[in-house]
Amino acid sequence: MDPSLLDVFISEVIGTGLLLLLGAGVVANVILPKTKGNGGGWLLINFGWGLAVFAGVFAAWQSGAHINPAVTFGLLANGVEEYATGVPVTVASTLVYVAGQLLGAFLGAVLAFVAYKPHFDQEAEAGIKLAVFSTGPELRSYGWNFVTEVIGTFVLVYIVIQFGNTPNELGPLAVALLVVGIGASLGGPTGYAINPARDLGPRIAHALLPIKGKGSSDWGYAWVPIAGPIVGGVLAGLLAAAIG
Repeated sequence: MDPSLLDVFISEVIGTGLLLLLGAGVVANVILPKTKGNGGGWLLINFGWGLAVFAGVFAAWQSGAHINPAVTFGLLANGVEEYATGVPVTVASTLVYVAGQLLGAFLGAVLAFVAYKPHFDQEAEAGIKLAVFSTGPELRSYGWNFVTEVIGTFVLVYIVIQFGNTPNELGPLAVALLVVGIGASLGGPTGYAINPARDLGPRIAHALLPIKGKGSSDWGYAWVPIAGPIVGGVLAGLLAAAIG
């Protein structure tokens, strides 16, 4: 049977939730005080996020495993007729995908907080605690930060669309390795959100959770990892349609 919109919603909640649980979890492991992985470095974070995507894609198979509004909007711009087998592209289905992704990202971030609660209670800079949840630039320049997110997300969505045109048996592993590569190559300036839900859902969680010494949720920057990935995803979808 074709999946219902409820099936799609649950699939995206679970997939994006696992993405954020494992993704925020690896960041917490590397940067929070007194963890086993403290100081593990940027490449550990890159691989952790890649494997988080690997798990999320498998979990969200029923909805086509978008787990990212930039992917959803990229496919919309690409002109596909279905978001997944049996899921036609409509206004309602688009909203269901995005709602599931945002809720899943929020819940995954909350679970990561619960897993690391004693470490969040340790003394650490407020910015370090925020970095477990959401991205931030190393050099704050909103225009250039926006461009970086556009480029990184363009690479992600364009290659994901091309995966569909190239028969292979790698499936989720290919997407995971792509995310590792993007992080290692393009993640340095902004922390590579490349996913509006991945940043916004956890940022809301950061604002609401009782995190000791958490400080600001940096809402002034929040538009960058939302708008940049959406623009990058749409440009990727349009280019793939134009040359496909």
